[in-house]
Amino acid sequence: SSDLTKLILLDSLLQEIMSLSYLPGTASLLEELDKKLMVLLRDGRTLIGYLRSIDQFANLVLHKTIERIHVGQSYGDIPRGVFVVRGENVVLLGEIDQEKTEPGALGLVEVSLEEILEKQAVQQQEKEETDRIRAKAFKERGLSYTAGAEEDMY
Repeated sequence: SSDLTKLILLDSLLQEIMSLSYLPGTASLLEELDKKLMVLLRDGRTLIGYLRSIDQFANLVLHKTIERIHVGQSYGDIPRGVFVVRGENVVLLGEIDQEKTEPGALGLVEVSLEEILEKQAVQQQEKEETDRIRAKAFKERGLSYTAGAEEDMY
C-alpha cells in the first residue's frame, strides 16, 4: 500500500512537471531561440539561420541566414543576413542537427550560385512545359487545369 501511494505521488509529480514544461502555441518556439533552424516557406524557399526573435504571431527574425536552393543532388546558398519572416508564411520549422545534415554526408554537391540559379531556371522551364502539356490534355477531355496553382505551394 505504501509503494502504491509513492507510485501515485510520483506519477502526479511527473505530470505536474511535464505540464510546466509545455508552452502553448508560438510560446513553444521560445525554446528554439538562438538555435540554428531550417524554415520552409509557403513559396517553397528554404531558409537556414539562427532564430533571434519571435512574437505572438510566429513572425521570426533569423540571423546569419542563407537561402538554400536544391535542384537534384546539387545545392547552392544565397547569403541573406538578417531575415524577417511573417509567421503565416512558415510551413515547417525545425532545429538543424549539424552532424546529421552535412550536405556532403547526404550526397549533395555544392555548386556556384550562378550554376544553381541556372539549374533552377531549367527546372522551372521543364515544369512549365509539363504544365502546358497537362493543361492541353485536360482541355481535350473537357476539364480545366490551372497551371501555376502551386505558386503558393502550401
